[in-house]
Order: sequence, then C-alpha cells, then structure tokens
Amino acid sequence: MTNDETDPQANLSETEWRERLTPEQYRVCREKGTERAFAGKYDGCSEAGSYACVACGNTLFDSEAKFNSGTGWPSFFDAADSESVTTETDMSLGMARTEVMCRRCRSHLGHVFEDGPAPTNLRYCINSVALELKPRGSDQSDR
Repeated sequence: MTNDETDPQANLSETEWRERLTPEQYRVCREKGTERAFAGKYDGCSEAGSYACVACGNTLFDSEAKFNSGTGWPSFFDAADSESVTTETDMSLGMARTEVMCRRCRSHLGHVFEDGPAPTNLRYCINSVALELKPRGSDQSDR
C-alpha cells in the first residue's frame, strides 16, 4: 500500500470504522482518546520493523527511530517519511499541543513534542493501540 490519501479504505463511514476496529482502537483512533501510560504493548518493544496504522495499514514509523522516552508510550524521533503522518493544533486540554494523525485515514495516533533526541529533537508520543508492528523480514513490513 502507498501513502495515498484517496485510498477508499481510508474514507470509511463511522459505522464501517466501528466494524473494522476494536472498541479501544476506535476510541483512540477515531475519538482521539489516549491509552493508559505504560499499558501499551509497544512501549518497551525493541523488535526491528515498521509500525503501521492499525486502521488503514499506512506505514508510519520505523523501529530505527524508536527510543525509550520513559513516558509510558512508544516514542519515535522521526516518521517513516514526510508523507506518513500529518499534524494539527490540539487545544483539547486548554493548552496548545500538536496532534499526530495518519495522513491516509486521519486516525489519531498521539502527539509530537519538541523534547526528543537528535537529530530531529522531536518526540512522537504514540498510542500502541493505534499501531501494528510489521517485523523486519516479514512480507508485510514493506506495506
């Protein structure tokens, strides 16, 4: 799959999203929820591979850019490529944060902060439930 915003899979109705996603995935990805810190399956994961959007399969991040931020959520210092994710200002907690979304299906992934490591100084703080790890060497890792 490519990072094509016009992919029909990315333009589902809310009913279709509810059918495709688990209740927790729907709450996070479609309703902009957050999973509990240190509860996600990818927080401490060090397996090599790429991380795809659980909703549409778009490749978002690579394990090469993953680091342990100590925050309780998987963190990355860069996206897989410039077309993987998109951002917008989130004022939901009464302060400005930068929301990160899948560019293809607009699923909420988490937030990005400017306190990460070099070379980008970014920390993409992402909900595990919004991700699917495609282990390196598997036929699905190059989606």
